Amino acid sequence: MSSSRTARDWGEGLRMANKTLLVVTNLPDRTAAETLARALIDRRAAACVNVLAPCLSVYRWKGAVETAEEHPLFAKTTEDRYSLLERVIRELHPYELPEIIAVPLAGGLAAYLQWVETETRPAT
Repeated sequence: MSSSRTARDWGEGLRMANKTLLVVTNLPDRTAAETLARALIDRRAAACVNVLAPCLSVYRWKGAVETAEEHPLFAKTTEDRYSLLERVIRELHPYELPEIIAVPLAGGLAAYLQWVETETRPAT
């Protein structure tokens, strides 16, 4: 094996990934996106939130096809903190029905995944 990573390193990254989630939501403007991102971090519901560039969303809502410019958010959290993260999104999100999609990770850098777990623990 020419890589500096050992089989143990790979296994640890896979084990920890099973507890880590990438949660996706979209906000209607940059201000709302940044406000939500900050709240998720402040409440330790997420370790890191990426506010992405606006994108065009096309969807069906109440029988009509709609389009909207939205700002995607990617929040990294743990299974244990997901319910808090969802509550914060629902509390602060301006949409009647916010998109909240949690994707479990298949793998990742063990040190990063440990950092996500550490940063989402309740403050003592």
